[in-house]
Order: sequence, then structure tokens, then C-alpha cells
Amino acid sequence: MIRPHGTTGPATTGPANTSPTATDAATTGPAGGVHAAWLPPEAFGPLGSRRVLVRGDGGLVDTVFDEVEQACARHGGRAARSAGDPGVDLVLALRDAGPLPAPVARVARSAGAGGSLGAEGYLLARAEGVTMVLADAPAGLLYGLFHVVRLGAAAFDGDRPARRHAPAVSLRMLDHWDNVDVHPVMGQVERGYAGGSIFWHAGAARRDLDRVRAYGRLLAACGVNAISVNNVNVHATEARLLTDRLGDVAELADALRPYGIRVHLSVTFAAPVVLGGLPTADPLDATVRAWWAAATRQVYERIPDFGGYVVKADSEGQPGPFTYGRDHADGANLLAEALAPFGGVVHWRAFVYNHRQDWRDRSTDRARAAYDHFAPLDGRFRDNVVVQVKFGPIDFQPREPVSPVLAAMPATRLAVEFQVTQEYTGQQRHVCYLAPCWSEVLAFAPWGPGGPTVADVAAGAGPGPAAGGGLVAVANVGDDPFWTGHPLAQANLYAFGRLAWDPRLDPRAVLDEWIDLTFPAGTTGDPTLVRRTLHAVMDDSWRTYERYTAPLGVGFMVSPANHHYGPDVDGYEYSRWGTYHFADREGVGVDRTRATGTGFTGQYPKPWSRVYESLRDCPDELLLFFHHVPYGHVLQSGSTVIQHIYDTHFAGVQQVAEMRQRWRRLAGVIDPAVHARVTERLDEQLRCAIEWRDQINTYFFRKSGVPDVRGRRIH
Repeated sequence: MIRPHGTTGPATTGPANTSPTATDAATTGPAGGVHAAWLPPEAFGPLGSRRVLVRGDGGLVDTVFDEVEQACARHGGRAARSAGDPGVDLVLALRDAGPLPAPVARVARSAGAGGSLGAEGYLLARAEGVTMVLADAPAGLLYGLFHVVRLGAAAFDGDRPARRHAPAVSLRMLDHWDNVDVHPVMGQVERGYAGGSIFWHAGAARRDLDRVRAYGRLLAACGVNAISVNNVNVHATEARLLTDRLGDVAELADALRPYGIRVHLSVTFAAPVVLGGLPTADPLDATVRAWWAAATRQVYERIPDFGGYVVKADSEGQPGPFTYGRDHADGANLLAEALAPFGGVVHWRAFVYNHRQDWRDRSTDRARAAYDHFAPLDGRFRDNVVVQVKFGPIDFQPREPVSPVLAAMPATRLAVEFQVTQEYTGQQRHVCYLAPCWSEVLAFAPWGPGGPTVADVAAGAGPGPAAGGGLVAVANVGDDPFWTGHPLAQANLYAFGRLAWDPRLDPRAVLDEWIDLTFPAGTTGDPTLVRRTLHAVMDDSWRTYERYTAPLGVGFMVSPANHHYGPDVDGYEYSRWGTYHFADREGVGVDRTRATGTGFTGQYPKPWSRVYESLRDCPDELLLFFHHVPYGHVLQSGSTVIQHIYDTHFAGVQQVAEMRQRWRRLAGVIDPAVHARVTERLDEQLRCAIEWRDQINTYFFRKSGVPDVRGRRIH
């Protein structure tokens, strides 16, 4: 088992410094090292107790064999690479790998008519007592191996007809907001809630890369194939990763390559100035283009499989092409030109808005910004530009409508961005299983029911000619012994990878996979109780969090003190950030209609432009995002707005109390360290939920003067 790295680094501002129950990560970790997450040795028991043949060549095939060999050494099986060995229970092979056992050869021949399996696809079958995974490329064999691990003993039961498996989305990526230097406000990891970085520590690269390799293994097992290793807010030290500190990036790439993870790098648009000494970073300047071409060539000389660049430009103070009178297409195409000869891509984030708004000016609407900036540029981006769009138009709130940008740029490669790190969903001190939220987003049809979905846009199967840009998420991992601080937050990282591979998966089924792998049979006192408890605690936890926080899609009632944790109803109401609720004595909500508001509803195609414009048809859960309504407005549910606020906030607290009570029943049933950490987090979640309930209900009671019809105590 990997040992934890020394210390967790300086504490970041945030929940670790705001809760009286906060516990130092190092004091409640698993005995003997870092938690195994969804790859404990026991999960490999069914595979490792069999006779396994691995056939093929290549670095990833070597990784497959190493995994099999270690599992067999632990569980009593036998691993071989020679087809001449007698007797076999499992074959993992490239289809062109030469002689294969007769049952496998027959399946390979019959499946050959189906054409290529693709770069990451594989075929899984079981016949004549042999389970087999066949692939055309080594990456497919790696993903097939982890499919067998997920199946467990079921992989070796009965017959299994040959079935092809391939990712729906080609690029499945995590963005790390890790700083090389410790930032004076944000710490080692911006929006990090699980300790320090696993890549960087106090201005330097971590030299012990065992944890990075273990991380790559976890990512491959859930389907992630790319990461960006530094913060999109690129500070002075981080900028140098592109040039004189490129060796640090190369070491990370070397550590992650055995698991098929390609490394990307966040870069500053001003690099030609801050690193190259040029007087300008104008994207149309020939010397600037030459500088980027030379710098990029040096990157690929050191890291031949480098993925590309991630850029946050002209947003929240980051430099960009606006300085030179250019637009985002000009800026993105500059970097794309430099990357194109090497097959790299530039992920250009669409998170661009005026962050110095006047709260008095109701005509300015942050929700409109991404569309206003990017939709007019559709068709102007090079083929290797991916415009990376947050799933909602604001900023990863517990409930937002799907961003209209995803329907507005059919000639542009678009990536959909989620946030696995729980910035606005409890910061990994609250249980908030986000797969149901992401599943809703991925299934949303931007052009109307029955049409292409958000998942189709990410995969390149939308109505336009553009290839898919992929699914990207802000990572939630740190050097905490449990990886994500809250052990149950591991499920969000796992679920992101699985939904990126197959967006049609049921979030409950994904949670079942995670439970089976993380708490395998033989490691718990009562597997049925564990499964039942985890589903009871986690299945509805996203909606529970929504109930006791900001109501009806209004969002952003959080403390603005650099950490966004806990309630502060008016914390952003008179700020420059453009995140308002406009509550007064008559009502609450933001008028974003075309008729009387900011016109944001008009950015959607039909039928959604009509649905969101209509006070009658707008979904309850998004009502206050699109409309300013009286407190007595009757929702589709039949409740008034004010009573809905009271009822949901009382219900949310009750649900957290029940979650905590259910979890206590697992004492002595699961790993004591896991139980203790989750217990501590649930205690904090209940405390915080009560604070949310009391502040929100009291605020709106004092604004409206309308009492709770059920007579419950409001302060």
C-alpha cells in the first residue's frame, strides 16, 4: 500500500478553517497508508484466483500484465504471456497478437466482421469456460481489464455473448486547479478540499511519484484518459512549467503514461511576454506566433504524447486577446496553430464575463456572457480548438439551466465542463453525490425533446459538423489519505469517469459499481447493510443539499469570504460578481425574460426559449433563475414560493439527520477509519444544514412577513 506523503501542506482557506469540528486529515487516515479507493486488492480476487493469459505488445499491454501478475500473486492464480500454457480461464489479448486459445480464436473470427474496435474499444465475451477481452489497441485492453474487475465473480459465470464496448466520448479529462507555489489566498490547491496537491508542494514538484502512479491507475479504472496538471489561473511560477520547468511536467507524464493518461498544461496567454521577453502577446503578431511554435515544439520534444493547452483568457483578471483588440477565436487559433503539427488541442474556456459589474445595473446579466462572447464566433475556430463550456451559465451551482452555448455553436468543438470538486455543493464536508445532476445535464436535449442531447454535443453527434470536444471536470483529489477528504466524495470522481465513458449509465448503477469495488465482499461485516445504507445516504443527497441551501435555482447565497462555504444570503447581493437574487419585500428572483428582463431566455432555441420565458411553464426548480415572482406565487407543485422555501429547508435538515443516523449503524461493519471520517463529516453537515435552514428561513420570513403555515420555529 502506498504510504502518505509527509504533510498535507498549508491549509487552504475554506471549510477546514470555518468549522469547529474540523479535523486534520492526517489524524483520521486509514491505517498503514493511503486509502485504496475503488481498487483495493480484494476487488481483484475473482480475477487473481484464475489462470490468465495476456497477449500483445506495447506499454499498456505491459501494464495489463503487471496488474494481472500482481493479482495472481496475491490470490493464487497464474499469469502467463505464452499461448502455449495449458488451461486458461481468462484471456486478455490484442486481436492481432498471434496464436490464441481455440475458443478465443473462434470468437475473434466471428467478431471480426464487425470492423474495428477503435483505439479504446474492446470486446468482452465468455464461451467454453473462457472469459475473454479482445482489443485492437492496447488502451482497449486496459479498459477491458478494469471491466472484468468491475464484474468480479460474475465475469466467470455461464456464457456471455460477445459485446463491443467503446467510450461515447473520446476525451474524458480532469482539470486540476493545483498551484506549484502556495497561493496566499487559495493555498496549494484552488477550490481544493482534500489537502495539498499530489503533484506539487511548496513551490516544487513532488519527487516521490508513487501517489501519482496510483492516481493514474484509479483514473484508468473509471475511464478518464487525460488531465491538466495545474491551475487555470496561471501564476508566475506555474507559467514556467511551459519552459524551464517543463521537466517537472515530463516526470508527471512519465508516471501517468502506463495507465493511458495524457498530460495537458494550463498556460498563460501572456507567455510570450512573461516568459519570452517579447513586447506583445498579440495573436496576429508574427513574432508571437513564432514564439508559440518554438515553445510548443520543445514541449513535444520532451513529451511526445503531450495532450495540449488549457487556457483561461480575458476572465477574472487573466490576460487574453482583448488587450490587443482581438477576439477569442484569434487567441485560440494562435495556440491551435502551434499545436496542430503534433496532434495537440487547445481547450479554450468559455468562462468569460464582466466580473466588475455594478449591482445597480439590472441590464447586465452574467448568465448572458458566455453566449454573447462565443456564439458569434461559431465556425471561426480551428479544428483542434475545443471551446470548454461550463454546464450551466453561471458557476457550478447546485441547480442551473443547461448553458445555451451548447446549442449555439454547431460548427465548433465543444467540451462540457463539470465540477467534481464540491465548491458550491458542500466542499467535501457534505455528502452530495453529483452523478444524478450530471446525468440530467447529459440527457438534456438543447433543441427540444427527442433531439440530440448534451452528451451528443460532447461526443460530436450533435446537429452540426464539428467533432466532439469531450467531457471535462475540475478534479477533487488532494494528498489527503482518503484522496477526496470525504471518503464518500470518491464516488463523484468515479462517477464522472464512468458517465464520461457512457453517459447513459444509471447513477444508481454507477454507485453500485463504486460500492462493490470500494467495499468488496469479505471486507465488511454485512455487505447488504452497507449497500442499503450507502444508497439511502447518497442516492438523493444532491437534492437534499439543494433543499437546505438556495431555493428554486436562485443560487449563490454563500459566504463570499474566498471560500464559498456556508450561508450568507446577501453576501454577493451588492458585489461586483454579478450573482444576485434581488429579494425585496414583495418577491425574489432574477427577471431574465425577453419581455421585461435581461433577455437571457432568448439565447435558447425553441422550445426552451418559450418554456423559460413562460411563468406558467418554467420548471419549479429553475423558477427564480428566470423570473422575479411574489412570495405568494403558486408553483406547479401547488405550494407557494415562500412555503416551498420553508418546507424544503426544514425537510433538508431532517434528511441530513436521517443520513447521519443511518451511517451510525455501520459502526463495526466497515473500516473504522472510513467510518470515523464520514461520521465527523456528517456531524458538520448537520450543523451547517441547520445554519442554512435558520438563516434562509429567517431572512425570507423577515422580508416577506409571511409565517410558516405549519407553525414551525423561525427566528
